[in-house]
Amino acid sequence: MNRFTDTFSEPLHNDAVKPAVYCQCVSQKQRRVTLRDIAEETGLSLAAVSYAMRGLQLPLETRQRVQEVADRLGYQADPIARALASGRTGYVGVLCGSLGDLWQQGIAAALGRGLLQASRQALIVDASNDPALEASLAAQLVDQRVDALICLPIDPAAEHWRQVAERTVLVSIGDALPGVSTAAEVVFDNEATVSSALEQLARLGHRKIAVLTPAKIATPDRPAEVVVHRLAAELEIRATLHTSPYELDGARAVAREILAGVDPPTAFFCLADSMAYGVYAATRELGLRVPEDLSVLGYDDNPVSGLLTPPLSSYRWPIELLVSSVVERTVRAIDEGKHSRRKVLVPIAQPRQSVGPPKSR
Repeated sequence: MNRFTDTFSEPLHNDAVKPAVYCQCVSQKQRRVTLRDIAEETGLSLAAVSYAMRGLQLPLETRQRVQEVADRLGYQADPIARALASGRTGYVGVLCGSLGDLWQQGIAAALGRGLLQASRQALIVDASNDPALEASLAAQLVDQRVDALICLPIDPAAEHWRQVAERTVLVSIGDALPGVSTAAEVVFDNEATVSSALEQLARLGHRKIAVLTPAKIATPDRPAEVVVHRLAAELEIRATLHTSPYELDGARAVAREILAGVDPPTAFFCLADSMAYGVYAATRELGLRVPEDLSVLGYDDNPVSGLLTPPLSSYRWPIELLVSSVVERTVRAIDEGKHSRRKVLVPIAQPRQSVGPPKSR
């Protein structure tokens, strides 16, 4: 008889096996080291060990001795217990309007690194350019007890921001939140940038300009629509506003429809480089050349923009200053409860080869 068959000739019953397996798992599971274990090892009180681990009150020699025992025993602080004791979780929400925008992707990643250096963890979420989803995600992050919420808002005037600010530290990037008690706002001088872009195109002779915008929501810090209409009259140009998604395929479809219309524009000004990439794709499909047949101007100078053919003219925001300002203000508001004055960032023009005079028709 085969020895394996002989060995297992008796039927096995689950009832006989489960206790043995269960006991084995329990015995192999390592018990978590607690402050009480450290207290027993050092002969100190539980309160003294707690103070020592937090670097409070006790002499340096005692704190060092406690830390050495903690390291030897493999003690790890319980984040849940620490959060309950301090009222803080160590997490900061970063709510992006759309991570389909490469610029916002870069900002989110840089904020994650900056917060990590400040001993905070970033919870990065994407509202997919949907105001209703933005409101839902903001509420979820607050319910998860984030110490602060940093937002790149889709709709700065939405009512939910007021509710968020009442429950946690709220910091806004790009746009102020009207009537909301934010801890800090790092905003962009959008009016100066839109004016610069349209004036540049008008000087080159463009009289028909299409402006691609992610949303037609106008606020004091997002005056693109107001500025476009005002300058169009002053510069005697025809400037039309078109809502476009950030994603390349969506922006390409919008650009194709505009270019296929009657009397199409000779230039595009895109309020995100991601949209400009869609315009490039549309020109390729329609057999047009940039800038000979169509000038294209971007807005946030993503690193990819300099690699296009031709390289995309755009406007660069001081990203390092933006991130350091936001992280510093967020941490100060969490730790000290101090609100900061608004900081306004001014972009720097990055002229390249995607803009030129219009083709005579």
